[in-house]
Formats: sequence, structure tokens, C-alpha cells
Amino acid sequence: MPKPDAHPTASLQLSVDRSSPVPLYFQLSRQLEAAIERGALTPGSLLGNEIDLAGRLGLSRPTVRQAIQALVDKGLLVRRRGVGTQVVHSQVKRPLELSSLYDDLESAGLRPATRVTVNTVEPASPEVAAALGVAEGGDVHRVERLRLARGEPIAYLCNHLPPGLLDLDGERMETTGLYRLLRAAGITLHSARQTVGARAATEEEGRRLGEPAGAPLLTMERTTFDDTGRAVEFAGHVYRASRYSFEFQLLVRP
Repeated sequence: MPKPDAHPTASLQLSVDRSSPVPLYFQLSRQLEAAIERGALTPGSLLGNEIDLAGRLGLSRPTVRQAIQALVDKGLLVRRRGVGTQVVHSQVKRPLELSSLYDDLESAGLRPATRVTVNTVEPASPEVAAALGVAEGGDVHRVERLRLARGEPIAYLCNHLPPGLLDLDGERMETTGLYRLLRAAGITLHSARQTVGARAATEEEGRRLGEPAGAPLLTMERTTFDDTGRAVEFAGHVYRASRYSFEFQLLVRP
């Protein structure tokens, strides 16, 4: 972890509006969270003394402690005995659109990396066969990867693809995203059917993702189609809820 900086909150423009109906702790919590997301508070930096922060803003110490605890609960801060309250990696927020996790992490400057754990051809299960429109028991390609951001595990990805679709070289998949490989093979991605859910991590998933067994995980299942209507991918992914979220844009129906 980077060497802690000395109380970077001193340089932040923090303020609270006592006339607002928004609780004071929440106002402070949102400002600190925004500072983490834009990089003003970098991973590894120390948040500083609660008493100093309370005195600077004219807040009670319990109010400041509540604001900090809200960010600890979100996984953005961690309390370390003998060190203090430290910033950890900000949560990855991914828009719900047809894009790859690799591209989204790279666009956010989060240095994506991949470890391919499975790369094989196997008989299609009934679920995979139905999703890809292939014969049950026929050959399909299965790829499993651990996706990291800034060296930290973010998601475990399992993808099934029809046979002969493209060359799934393990070394190439560790340096780029699957959707880039599909586009390079001349495949135009058009649409997808996707389901998002949540569940508790198994012991094996916890070991892969650096979470305890039973920790909350976000799940995503997606079938992706090209511009001819052919299914080119069936994916089942799990994400660390402490480091990752999906973002929705909702429109009012006229």
C-alpha cells in the first residue's frame, strides 16, 4: 500500500450547511466520499484526527465519527490500530450498458489486469446450450478470469462462447478485454439480455476475491448478441459489493 500522506483533509474545501434538512454527518460523509472518488484523497492516505476535523468544521466529535463510520461501512475507509483511519480504493461504479469491465476500468484510470484461470472446451450444459442456441452436449468454449483494478481483485468472470468464434489465446486475454477480441475478429456487438442480482460469497469465491465467506457479492448474468442476432457470449460474473456497484439511469415513462 502507498506510504500514508499526512492528513490530506487539511487541503480539502469542506463545509456544512446547518440550515439544510440533510443531516450534518451525511453532508460531511458525501464530501469525503466525493474527494475519494476524484482522487483528492488517495488510497493509503490518512484521514486525520477526528477532533481536529470536528474543530475545523464546528461539529461534535460523534457527528464526525458517524460520517467516517458511514464510509468505513461502504469500504472506502478502514480503521487500522496504531495507524489511524486510512483511505482504501474507491468503489468502481459501472454504468449498465453494453460495455466490457476491462474497458470501463481502463477508462476510469484503474489499471485493469487479468488472470486467466480456466480456458477450455467442454460440453454445453442445458442452460448454456439454451443461451447460445447450440446443441446440448455440443462443444462450447469456457473461459474464467479474475479481473483486478490497481492490483486488487474486483470480479470473477465466467464466459461461455460458441465454438470456432475466435482464437481465445490465454496470453492475449490477460492483456485485453474479451469484447476487444470479439471486435478485432470482426464481430459487431449489438445488444444483450442481462440480469443483475446479489448473494453471499462462498468460501472459494471469498479466497479469489479477498473477501470473507458470506460477504455480499453482486452477480450479473448476460447473453450478448451480434448484429445478425447470433448469441456470441453467455456470461456469469460475480463482483465484490465492497468495491463495485452498478449504476442505472431511470426515465419517466410518458
